[in-house]
Amino acid sequence: MRILIVEDDALLRDGLKVGLSLAGFTADAVESCEEADAALVGHGFDALVLDLMLPDGSGLAILKALRERRDDTPVLLLTARDSVADRVAGLDTGADDYLGKPFDLDELAARLRALIRRAEGRSRAVLEWERLKLDPSSRTVEKDGVPIRLSRREFSILRALMSHPGAILSKNRLEDQLYGWQEEVESNAIEVHIHHLRSKLGTELIQTVRGVGYRLGGEP
Repeated sequence: MRILIVEDDALLRDGLKVGLSLAGFTADAVESCEEADAALVGHGFDALVLDLMLPDGSGLAILKALRERRDDTPVLLLTARDSVADRVAGLDTGADDYLGKPFDLDELAARLRALIRRAEGRSRAVLEWERLKLDPSSRTVEKDGVPIRLSRREFSILRALMSHPGAILSKNRLEDQLYGWQEEVESNAIEVHIHHLRSKLGTELIQTVRGVGYRLGGEP
């Protein structure tokens, strides 16, 4: 789950990036409207955490431009401007949720998971495929009721595949789920993580579609 944070307060921005990363998100962060516009055009994000008061303009302008180009990326407004009028303006401009400052990080993470879940067309929080269950909130995986320990990146790959049952996800798309802008990606990183997942969950679980990407094998 890749998140873009748009927040001009450096301390809060860094805290959000670290906190959401620990909650299982791949978080990138910018501090201005200009940087946000460039990031949103050039990259794909599962959700956007957006402050309203930015040094070079309003977060509502970012939101309006996003919706005008028919980009349906879920947007959560996170701001100290928490009056009813501000909330109404944000939601009517196209925001999906609103959280006032100060806030609880666990609640923010839960709201983001809910926004992403709805954007993916799911109502249930727990993902299931054959004998597997994956819970994004507790970051746990079970096979036949037995807990399976996965690394953070193994978990992220499995979640991405289980969130798009039957779909083929390219190597580049999986890399986007795992790595932020400043993280170096080794050329065979995805292959290594897929190999580890197969060794833990079964060799038939993840199929390689040569030259295209990966998908789940079997039936949901």
